[in-house]
Amino acid sequence: MAGTPPRGDVTPAEWWERLVARLIEALVFGVFYYILFIALWGIFRTVGVLDAFEGRLPGVFAWVFTGLAYTVYDWFALSRGGRTFGKAIMRIRVEPRGLPPGDWLKRALLYPAPAIVMGIPVINLLAGIFVFGLGLLILIDKPLQRGPHDRLAGTLVVKDLR
Repeated sequence: MAGTPPRGDVTPAEWWERLVARLIEALVFGVFYYILFIALWGIFRTVGVLDAFEGRLPGVFAWVFTGLAYTVYDWFALSRGGRTFGKAIMRIRVEPRGLPPGDWLKRALLYPAPAIVMGIPVINLLAGIFVFGLGLLILIDKPLQRGPHDRLAGTLVVKDLR
């Protein structure tokens, strides 16, 4: 199934709808990141390791945990109902629903999994370039606007006209 487009009676979501859905989710996970960062900063300060790695340790751990949580959430939400809360707000979904969990996991590991390493210096630059490239590939792919993560899983983000 991977690599084949879903049925033809659906309308692909616009690029801006996909972007806004991801920004909504990023806002929520950003709040989670800052809460986790503050908690880790307090813990590392208490145990005396805050100065290790020039004070970057709480940020790295917070990014890893938040990125992992976002990846697991994306995989779980899409495999259960074909959309995340950001996609639900924007009235878009991922088709076809009912794929095996392994296909959804492949999609989640390609994007948004790079968020896991965003807190690691130097690697965060490479991950950011990678995610930016994925976004450009969605814009270039006409008319379906599928990214590599969609192609890998055999999915298409469509308007939810229900």
